[in-house]
Amino acid sequence: MKILHIPCLDDNYSYLIIDEQTKEATVVDPVEPEKVLEVAKNNDANVKFVLTTHHHWDHAGGNDKIRELVPAIKVYGGSIDNVKGCTNKIENGDKVSLGAEVNILSLHTPCHTKGHISYYVTGKEDESPAVFTGDTMFVAGCGKFFEGTAEQMYQSLCVTLGSLPKPTRVYCGHEYTVKNLQFALTVEPENAKIAEKLAWAQNQRNAGLPTIPSTIAEELETNPFMRVDIPEIQKKLGLNSPVEALREIRKLKDNWRG
Repeated sequence: MKILHIPCLDDNYSYLIIDEQTKEATVVDPVEPEKVLEVAKNNDANVKFVLTTHHHWDHAGGNDKIRELVPAIKVYGGSIDNVKGCTNKIENGDKVSLGAEVNILSLHTPCHTKGHISYYVTGKEDESPAVFTGDTMFVAGCGKFFEGTAEQMYQSLCVTLGSLPKPTRVYCGHEYTVKNLQFALTVEPENAKIAEKLAWAQNQRNAGLPTIPSTIAEELETNPFMRVDIPEIQKKLGLNSPVEALREIRKLKDNWRG
């Protein structure tokens, strides 16, 4: 499978996933449909459906327009998330196939929104899988708890996403990496992996390049919200449970001005 990132709005990413054998494609969160369809056309790809991670306008706001532009298109979205333009509501564990070799598994990852879906995508056996995490997981971060609790984010981030195979490539909804890693260093100033990745991310951005994808393995080493099971981190915060640590780190991040 081929995955193309498409920068949209100020710092959003839409993604085009192409089954290389059939040239059938799907697009994740096409907030600027014309831009996305142009990329598809340039790659001789035929967009069959949309995968919407959640209902916020900067992710679902292009769904009605893409349905006008591609009348037969299907739009998938979480069954309880009230996704604009949704034609096919999906639940945790639902599967969709694309072309000959791409399979998509929907994972309910609530908290940022109550019906948020992440999409776990597998291709040929020799290809690393990918997960499209919307605003649940960012590189070195997580989404704000707009419609959920720390308990839900712990389950979504550390259990559901954290248990995916470590080589899984992580494609998130926004380019927030540099700021997230700068904050991560305030939580773990001695973590050399965070400092290394921050230097790399700054170089990427200075060159006008994206910092995605990450991998689940990298996130487990550098994302403070996914490291809350580590006793030393809990202790540093004066806490003794991963959920409480996650709640506290989110509160610190919400008040951090960098």
